[in-house]
Amino acid sequence: MKISKKIEQAGKEDKVWWSFEYFPPRTAQGLQNLLDRIERMRALGPEFIDITWNAGGRTSELTSELVKTCQSLIGIETCMHLTCTNMPKEKVDIALKEAKEHGCRNILALRGDPPMGKDKWEAIEGGFVHGIDLVRHIRATYGDHFDVAVAGFPQIMLLSPEERDQEMKWFKEKIDVGVDFIFTQMFYDVQIFIDWVRAVRAAGITIPIVPGIMPIQTWNGFQRATSLAKTFIPQSFIDALEPHKNNDEKVREIGTKLVADLCRQILAAPIGIRGLHFYTMNLERGSRMLLEELNLVPRVETLKPLPWRQSLTPSRRSETIRPIFWANRTKSYLSRTENWDEYPNGRFGDSRSPAYGELDGYGVWIKQTKEDALKLWGHPKSFSDVCSLFQRFCTKDLSALPWSDLEPSLETSVIAEQLAKMNSLGFLTINSQPAVDGVRSDDKIHGWGPANGYVYQKAYLEFFVSPELLDVLVPHIEDDSNITYYVINKRGDLRTNNTSEGPNAVTWGVFPGKEIVQPTIVEAISFMAWKDEAYELGQQWANLYEADSPPHKLICDTFQNSLLVNVVHNNYKKADAIFAPFVKAGEEYAAKHRTNGHVA
Repeated sequence: MKISKKIEQAGKEDKVWWSFEYFPPRTAQGLQNLLDRIERMRALGPEFIDITWNAGGRTSELTSELVKTCQSLIGIETCMHLTCTNMPKEKVDIALKEAKEHGCRNILALRGDPPMGKDKWEAIEGGFVHGIDLVRHIRATYGDHFDVAVAGFPQIMLLSPEERDQEMKWFKEKIDVGVDFIFTQMFYDVQIFIDWVRAVRAAGITIPIVPGIMPIQTWNGFQRATSLAKTFIPQSFIDALEPHKNNDEKVREIGTKLVADLCRQILAAPIGIRGLHFYTMNLERGSRMLLEELNLVPRVETLKPLPWRQSLTPSRRSETIRPIFWANRTKSYLSRTENWDEYPNGRFGDSRSPAYGELDGYGVWIKQTKEDALKLWGHPKSFSDVCSLFQRFCTKDLSALPWSDLEPSLETSVIAEQLAKMNSLGFLTINSQPAVDGVRSDDKIHGWGPANGYVYQKAYLEFFVSPELLDVLVPHIEDDSNITYYVINKRGDLRTNNTSEGPNAVTWGVFPGKEIVQPTIVEAISFMAWKDEAYELGQQWANLYEADSPPHKLICDTFQNSLLVNVVHNNYKKADAIFAPFVKAGEEYAAKHRTNGHVA
């Protein structure tokens, strides 16, 4: 959705809203950490986020990739900066084309800062000279597809009347060529801002104004940022902060109260502004503290449109169903299926694309760096050590496993004890969901979808298991006619007790005035595609260790020789029934192998 529409809707609801700005990091690990942070800060309830374009376009490709990831994977409306600095028209056109393809509908058009190493700004050959030229080009090329924003500078109010009037005249000319809203430069003097807003309105500019707010993190950081931007600092801020300049915690505490008071005055002033845009500097704590001080959090989403996060890219906006196997590796699923002609729809459709599950061109990797992975998983020496790691993940004593990009979901806690038991018996679980029998759609653990609905799901388990232990398990599974299963080995040999060739809906919702919504499924063909990735992740874990070392050999043997299994209990009214066969089989197997070291 365009940001101007979001602002308009918030105004109709008289709702205070906020947004965050981030910049592209310089390192691969910094990028991963930023994506994790954006994912966490999404829970703070921003209406949208904003990604900067580095001076000189040095990180332009990274900006484009960040926008794509935030729109498609994180599913949050994203505004992309675009500058004239070191940007020939051809490069601008590529950036705009990619933004449109990624589903981005919002561009902040800027002239930009001088390139690194230069004091004065110069237009590049074949480039744009002023921000207004960039706005004209976007409108001429894309019509009204994009919301176009520009920067506003409240501190022109400190200029002489003649200079101020000239700046406002130029600003009005820029707005009139097709600008939809305004982001302001950061400021700390609220009266300067209010006076500027009134002057803007007096000049006939009526589009929304979004005030840029910079949290105060440290004294040195505050001094550096205000110096670079030549920001006027009220004496009251200096008097409050400088005595504590060597105490970062105290500066942050006082700064939070000062900036929160600034925000309150903006929102209370009769100037029609109900939103705040936070310059996060890629930091989380300062923005969180400000929102908490303003009593604007938590704004936790209690209603999700679907149990998985929808993509905002154009080709996937109508996607309503996904195979459950990639539940913990969303980015992988999106990457592998981005070239599909269609996605499963409300009646399941046809997911049998020839490109489905292809590993080439994407690759498989563990999210953690080698250093972080070894800190997490150590150097397991026995199968019992491996089982222990899986147990600890289920009970949230361990933050990650190779098969999960995310920490265990909130609903995992509902069955954490049973999962831990399964892993202790030798069933290494990599995905699961509990049975749910008609909880309200606003339920904090299981809820999703529109209000006044009810959601259901079948119990589901996916795990690696040794062939010997599986032989003991299968008769116990087949004693329960409500259980269907698929077993596959690394070669791709599939066996199942499922007599239906079609998909099995394992999650569904019933909502007023709608057909039944079935957002996750289990099906044989997607399980066979997922198999390659699941086994490769085990190999990647082993490869963290020196070849022929005990951990490398242990992990290789464990996963390459194991079978991958998924099990669905189709009677969702019996919450614990899915676990009964595993307890029986595990105990039976353990009784036969007390002394061979296979079971903890």
